[in-house]
Amino acid sequence: MGRLETADKQSVQIVENEIQASIDQIFSRLERLEILSSKEPPNKRQNAKLRVDQLKYDVQHLQTALRNFQHRRHAREQQERQREELLSRTFTTNDSDTTIPMDESLQFNSSLQKVHHGMDDLILDGHNILDGLRTQRLTLKVGSLLGDREKASCFSLIQFSNCVYILITCPQIVIF
Repeated sequence: MGRLETADKQSVQIVENEIQASIDQIFSRLERLEILSSKEPPNKRQNAKLRVDQLKYDVQHLQTALRNFQHRRHAREQQERQREELLSRTFTTNDSDTTIPMDESLQFNSSLQKVHHGMDDLILDGHNILDGLRTQRLTLKVGSLLGDREKASCFSLIQFSNCVYILITCPQIVIF
């Protein structure tokens, strides 16, 4: 691993291959060693398996370290390629006919505004209908209080805050 850190760009791949071959060889020997440790006498078997497991653990760490090094090297090479690509690229000014595709966004926005205004109109119509129903109810109440439903349509109620004013709109009714 020390040789890998100090190797130049041309020999890095060769050193990586050598390290990987050594790790593979160690793994195959560890498998053989594991088989041999299971053939040890019972009083030595547990200790031998523990040592083999420790060696496997150490080799796995070496394998992980090699992969991390390879990953860092690939990321570094990619950054260098991107840097060289940017440095070698010639930049020009924007063309005079630069367009921004906003048609779909404008259509969507105008549709939302139409829906918004439509909902406002719908709410206003509902409010007006409810006001009309309240007025009819109050007109009928006044007519029933006076005892004549025909004359009830001649009265209109105007409500300001908490006071109710009766407005007479028929000339036939005489108020005493």
